[in-house]
Amino acid sequence: MARTLEYLIESSCAGTTVDHYLRNLGYSKHVILQLKKNPGHILAGEKPVFTNYCLLPGETLRIRIPDDIPSQTIVPVPMALDIVYEDEDILVVNKAAGVPIHPSLGNFTNTLANGLAYYFSSRNIPFVYRATGRLDKDTSGLLVIAKHMLSACILSSMMAQRQIHREYLAVALGKVPMEGIIDAPIARAGDSIIQRKVDFHLGESARTHYRRISYHERLDVSLVSLRLETGRTHQIRVHMSYIGHPLPGDFLYCPDYSLINRQALHSHTLCFLHPITKKELHFEAPLPDDMKFVFQS
Repeated sequence: MARTLEYLIESSCAGTTVDHYLRNLGYSKHVILQLKKNPGHILAGEKPVFTNYCLLPGETLRIRIPDDIPSQTIVPVPMALDIVYEDEDILVVNKAAGVPIHPSLGNFTNTLANGLAYYFSSRNIPFVYRATGRLDKDTSGLLVIAKHMLSACILSSMMAQRQIHREYLAVALGKVPMEGIIDAPIARAGDSIIQRKVDFHLGESARTHYRRISYHERLDVSLVSLRLETGRTHQIRVHMSYIGHPLPGDFLYCPDYSLINRQALHSHTLCFLHPITKKELHFEAPLPDDMKFVFQS
């Protein structure tokens, strides 16, 4: 979606080129290139300038982020969305379990991307699907969506630098130790396309911090808080299985559906600085109903 941003140039930035100034704000090469391709999208005062223009103290630099060309391959489909937060730059959604985040083989019209495409098209807003991070189909909880190319590139950089902090809640079988770190590399399991395993010879480094919140003695399950240092595929599911406390309902690593029909994993909190305003943001999504059995008497 279109977005215009204004920056008042301070004396400390006098003589800085537009290119250098924008790069310091987190603009990627790709975004700057798109600005160059669109005359009038970079204004110093009221006049169009090139990226080699040297900024003057006290003037206003106006940047118009180019309009998106709507995604043609994502079919808009009406869908109930639990939108936790939205502004001109980002959207935070509490994804339901059973909803893939983007189309894939066998999932063309039932994904979060389809629902968001409908949400924006119904408001006549061009939409390109830009999810920051990923959640497995059967993992519920918070996910950030960028609404234009600048917020997308800044969020992507923040994700790479581990500046977006996420806490998961999981139900695990057995009495999990009070806290600990699982440091065990993860690799593909044989020829499987999706399954993973701990592999100390071929795996990529993976570290998971866990903390037991409570233990249900009768059901012999623990409610666990988890944080990731790395983002390997199925990392929590593989690591918890590796230490002998798999997540019930996990069709790959613990196909025990007596308590829940999907892996008992939920993206509970997100904390990060807003990519544009730099305001500190904190979001929480309560434990979904199908995981509340951990609180039963």
